[in-house]
Amino acid sequence: MRLSNATLCLVSFIVFSFLQSPAFAVKRSYVVYLGGHSHGVQSSSIDLDAVTESHYHFLGSFLGGHEHAREAIFYSYTRHINGFAAHLDDEVAAQIARHPKVVSLFLNKGRKLHTTRSWDFLGLDHNGVVPSNSIWNKTRYGEDTIIGNLDTGVWPESKSFSDEGYGPIPSKWKGICQNQKDAGFHCNRKLIGARYFNKGNASVVGKLNSSFDTPRDKEGHGTHTLSTAGGNMVPRASVFGFGKGTAKGGSPRARVAAYKVCWPPVSGNECFDADILAAFDVAIQDGVDVLSVSLGGDPTAFFNDSVAIGSFHAIKHGIVVVCSAGNSGPADGTVSNIAPWQITVGASTMDREFRSVVVLGNNMHYKGQSLSSKVLPDKKFFPLLSAADAKLANASIQNATLCQAGALDPKKVTGKILVCLRGKNARVDKGQQAALAGAVGMILANDFLTGNEIIADAHLLPASHINYTDGLAVFAYINSTKNPMARIMPVTTLIGTKPAPFMAAFSSKGPNTITPEILKPDITAPGVSVIAAYTEAEGPTNEDFDKRRVQFNSVSGTSMSCPHVSGIVGLLKTRYPNWSPAAIKSAIMTSATTLDNANERILNASYIKAGPFSYGSGHIQPNLAMDPGLVYDLSTKDYLNFLCTLGYNDTLISAFSQDNYKCPGSINLANFNYPSITITNLVGSITVTRTVKNVGTPGTYRAQVQKPVGISVKVKPKKLKFKKVGEEKTFIVSLKVKKGEAIKEYVYGQLVWSDHVHYVRSPIVVKAV
Repeated sequence: MRLSNATLCLVSFIVFSFLQSPAFAVKRSYVVYLGGHSHGVQSSSIDLDAVTESHYHFLGSFLGGHEHAREAIFYSYTRHINGFAAHLDDEVAAQIARHPKVVSLFLNKGRKLHTTRSWDFLGLDHNGVVPSNSIWNKTRYGEDTIIGNLDTGVWPESKSFSDEGYGPIPSKWKGICQNQKDAGFHCNRKLIGARYFNKGNASVVGKLNSSFDTPRDKEGHGTHTLSTAGGNMVPRASVFGFGKGTAKGGSPRARVAAYKVCWPPVSGNECFDADILAAFDVAIQDGVDVLSVSLGGDPTAFFNDSVAIGSFHAIKHGIVVVCSAGNSGPADGTVSNIAPWQITVGASTMDREFRSVVVLGNNMHYKGQSLSSKVLPDKKFFPLLSAADAKLANASIQNATLCQAGALDPKKVTGKILVCLRGKNARVDKGQQAALAGAVGMILANDFLTGNEIIADAHLLPASHINYTDGLAVFAYINSTKNPMARIMPVTTLIGTKPAPFMAAFSSKGPNTITPEILKPDITAPGVSVIAAYTEAEGPTNEDFDKRRVQFNSVSGTSMSCPHVSGIVGLLKTRYPNWSPAAIKSAIMTSATTLDNANERILNASYIKAGPFSYGSGHIQPNLAMDPGLVYDLSTKDYLNFLCTLGYNDTLISAFSQDNYKCPGSINLANFNYPSITITNLVGSITVTRTVKNVGTPGTYRAQVQKPVGISVKVKPKKLKFKKVGEEKTFIVSLKVKKGEAIKEYVYGQLVWSDHVHYVRSPIVVKAV
């Protein structure tokens, strides 16, 4: 039977309307953030259930009933964070966003781990942690401080989490070991808790199989970061025999807990907002003292940022939150995790190298690095070939130069040492592609942007990673001789190399793109070739072709520098349990150094002087942080006032804080009591106010100023006299543009308060217009 045109039109209209009905509209996962809770730490299950019911009731009013809301919501945040995550169509989401109870509504976005592996403390010992002879011994290495880690989980069998010699679990701990679906996973008196959060991931990728129902780390990142922050002492640790020593975390006697929020990548994203918020909500309730967060995404407004939201609720309960700055350097304005209540950490090198020297046929020697356990025959030279000259006929020169899969011709490569350019595909994958094509070894040369940043990777063939300048010399040699030859010498571990530290090229930089008046990152710490515990579920390169297994691995990224600071925070929490998160942050920032081990200004990876947008206040100095003299303190109310200056209204801030808050009549963001001073768009002059608290012995501090170019700086009073611990003094800093001398770009200086024992240093960053 043939239908008339009119009937066809009617049917088409009915089908179109049917598909456009709410039941068939495309749904995405959203986070609906309603602020905080006021029922306190001692909330009962009845209280929590009541919150969940309130979420069903609220969403049900938009979806047409309680049952629809139950089906849509996959997380209900009930403890300290008030909100839920749900599957919603965009139209309903837009309606909810306009409701006066809603602080913010945002997509359940994906975030990334801040390790360099996938794309491409001076004053510390050579495992990157506090030396055994350190004055920090007096703190019992952070005993009974609890460090939580938001990451890929943990490998509980690692010796770094042995509980030998530990007493009972602290009574304040309320967490669990979520191993109901993984009977082989066990916690102990060291690793006192572990949980996993995967519903946000599942809301994007679809139903997950049972392998996701475990806090076990199958990727290595979480084990590495958690052991860096709080791993126990493990003698004779190494990577394939290199870097031998006692591995220990920054707070080696701390108790630790794992919160698994990151999973196999989905379109490059590994950790989703809905899971991150769920982990923060539970970790606060569990009783952690420090949260280490080696992940992040693009900078975004604070109320749309799961890490910023979770961090705020954590610091309200005295929990210090330490975050990675990101691995999107060396471009400006790339720093993430930029909330002022977070400690944001950049990455720099340490004075240890895993040197593998490249020797050319013309007897030129170039100092590279590697952790390859394979060696070439002693003193034997092999033909040397640029990967660009090894391309298959149908491959591009670019892909061949980068040693990408399917780009190299085995007929040209076999038996040779291949020179590959860094970039795009993983460094270890380049070596694998060279090996598959028949190369006996690989020289990995930096491009211009990565400069002098060379990383020791556990390559599967003899290999050496060299810097940009040396790479140019190697390519020049190849092009200058008919029969270029080279050899790669075995790896040796060297200590005391100079200059160190210098900034890693990958380390994300300021300025802060959301609130440029807050300098970010805050601090830098070791993040290149850091040795720490690792999963035994994967090889050290995390590539499918790597069948090796290691107990310890060397990894690089701001993911690695973040837990260094978390470990130091754990020690400070043990020594000063009553200090606020802001006081601890100030102690770390104002005691940092901007000098390297040659007593010169810290450089970037191109060996050009770095600045505060690279390293914040400088490189961490744990021993000095223990006795900072003065601190710049901040309370929760100060952070709320900060939000007021950004234009958030009383209603939103009251919901955010669960306090009856009202914005002050007048407040200047420049007077926010941060341990650094950043002034953007300075016209004429400005006067800023700061307050310092004495946390040391009585004494008199005098101001010393290094003025930014073209800016005059005056401090009043020039002298602060403290008679007791806890005493506070306020001072003003006046900055004025010098006509004809100022330049219209960021310039840097510093303010130091000193009693000749303590040097309390704050960077000054100014941009005149």
